Amino acid sequence: MKKQSIVCRCEDITEEDVINAIDEGYTDLEELRKKLRIGMGPCQGRVCIQLVTRILEKKTGKKVSNIPLPTSRPPEIPVSLGTLASDEK
Repeated sequence: MKKQSIVCRCEDITEEDVINAIDEGYTDLEELRKKLRIGMGPCQGRVCIQLVTRILEKKTGKKVSNIPLPTSRPPEIPVSLGTLASDEK
């Protein structure tokens, strides 16, 4: 059995998942985010966006500096559900 390289731990996405999506025609970071939910987990893409960008560069020949990074949406730091559900101000 081949060992799978995890790219996004939050969404359990492997390098193979990313490569398959690129081969299906998802050739920019925003498309990959929407298809695979990369960067939408609790860490907000702090690790996986960089890894996916490198894979995308390798597969498509696009330079990392030319790949637009997704905009982050608040909260930019992980927030516990208890904090969100709290009545405290």
